[in-house]
Amino acid sequence: MQLITVDPRSLKDNPDRARQFKSSPQSDALLCASIKAIGVVQPPVVKLDPDGGNSYVIVFGHRRATQAVVAELLDIPVLLADPTDDLGAMQSFAENIAREPLNPVDQWRAIERLVALGWTEESIALALALPARQIRKLRLLANILPAMLDQMARGDMPNEQQLRTIAAAGQDEQAEVWKKYKPRKQDPQVSWWELARALTRTRMLAKHASFGEELAQAYGITWVEDLFAPADEDSRYTTDVEAFLGAQQEWLSSNLPKRGAIIEANEYGQAKLPPKAQQVYGKPGKGDLTGWYINARDGSVQSVAYRMPEAKKPKVVKDADGVETVVDEIEVAKVRPDITQKGLDMVGELRTDALHEALARAPIEDDTLMALLVLALAGQNVTIASGASDNPYGHAKCATHAVRLIGEDGRLCFDRQTLAQVVRSVLVEVLSLRRNRSDSGLVARIAGDAIGADQFLPSMASEAFLSCLSRAALEQVAETAGVPGRIKVKDTRAALVEHFADQRLVLPAAAIAPDAKEVLAWTTRFASTTSETEPDDGASTSPQGETSQTGAGDGTDDPEFREAAE
Repeated sequence: MQLITVDPRSLKDNPDRARQFKSSPQSDALLCASIKAIGVVQPPVVKLDPDGGNSYVIVFGHRRATQAVVAELLDIPVLLADPTDDLGAMQSFAENIAREPLNPVDQWRAIERLVALGWTEESIALALALPARQIRKLRLLANILPAMLDQMARGDMPNEQQLRTIAAAGQDEQAEVWKKYKPRKQDPQVSWWELARALTRTRMLAKHASFGEELAQAYGITWVEDLFAPADEDSRYTTDVEAFLGAQQEWLSSNLPKRGAIIEANEYGQAKLPPKAQQVYGKPGKGDLTGWYINARDGSVQSVAYRMPEAKKPKVVKDADGVETVVDEIEVAKVRPDITQKGLDMVGELRTDALHEALARAPIEDDTLMALLVLALAGQNVTIASGASDNPYGHAKCATHAVRLIGEDGRLCFDRQTLAQVVRSVLVEVLSLRRNRSDSGLVARIAGDAIGADQFLPSMASEAFLSCLSRAALEQVAETAGVPGRIKVKDTRAALVEHFADQRLVLPAAAIAPDAKEVLAWTTRFASTTSETEPDDGASTSPQGETSQTGAGDGTDDPEFREAAE
């Protein structure tokens, strides 16, 4: 092969290339950034165009050539293959199959070689189009036990936090823990979470220390530098937790401000306020107190403002002679309620069973049944997105209408005209065909068809509505109405608005009445569910488990009642 320099724009694609699908934009951007920074490292392989001319065909290296054009390189090095070599298709296939990306350990070793040559972490990240954090993460492998590195080279990598924990431990500690958690034949994967937990040691950071160097030396605290922490912050730490907390406690005792008190903290680092104290979340007042404590988790000194309840003023009673006497208030003993909470739950169950039995068996007149349905919709366990409001989250106000059915004595009392008005108002609240949370669905269209709601639809021949139609739909409306079509869509809309100025236009697709097939499919779906819940005969079961038959003379033999009971 011969190394030559060519313009990447003059190269032709290989018809036998193995990679036909486009690579991801992320990988292309990565390759382009690398080429901009350090050029084409591995020259593409080319051969003379068999069709003649001085042009070249790429054998493999299409992505490198393409991204070189994107990087605006005028010339790139290429390897000119022997024209008698007829293995272009096999070479292109093998080059893509055999290629394997570097494992993280090899990447780290390559980074260390670049650092030894004078490259900085930022320049390496820029050349490889990688975050600088990723470069720093890979450099943590310098502190990892060689046996662990071999495992990581196989692709079994811990996450960044686990890697930092492992790298912070000494080689002896890592070797001791590795004996317990190294992979076995039956389980080749390592539980990095358990391994990192075994090496976890509590760190107290210097940036959380309120004490100075004098107390640090007095308590024998030695700071250790975290070499992999961000460079713009104090990265020193110590693992001597007791010494750190002791120094913090001494500093706090010596620097406690006025009206300040030392309080304790729980295991979660939260302050334990005095009994009956209330924490102040806003600006503390003059009478408020400040509690200072040490967060056991990170060792930092923190404060919290709190307020103690006001002391109760003694009760003073004057006698007939005007002599004042202080009377001690006696706390009234709590009286046990007649029925416990469990008893109230049992009462609720018994009431519900009785109510459902009465609804299923008792004779109920039609007007009363309609009124009960209105009351049921006003129940506190019923939530309905109101169709009477433009707000899809506004709930129906059925109770405001249902109260008109209640008399002055608190019982159900109404006349037929009032009942009809209330039912209409409740239906207006409940039924909706808006395309939001208040949509009642097919039942609202069935109801609208039953009362002829299509007759109340307004004309849709407005510029606002017609602009929502596609060109084909608009031309269909014009053709049906006998309005000649126009070249421009806006002219067709204007012609329709003018044509229907004194008429009513209702789009067939906007009609309320549903399609009969859609309704039958809906009824069939719910009819199967209803048949499964219906009893096999006319018997009903009482709450006590006794079976009774509906008899004559109590109104239950009425066919309409039996249908309602079922």
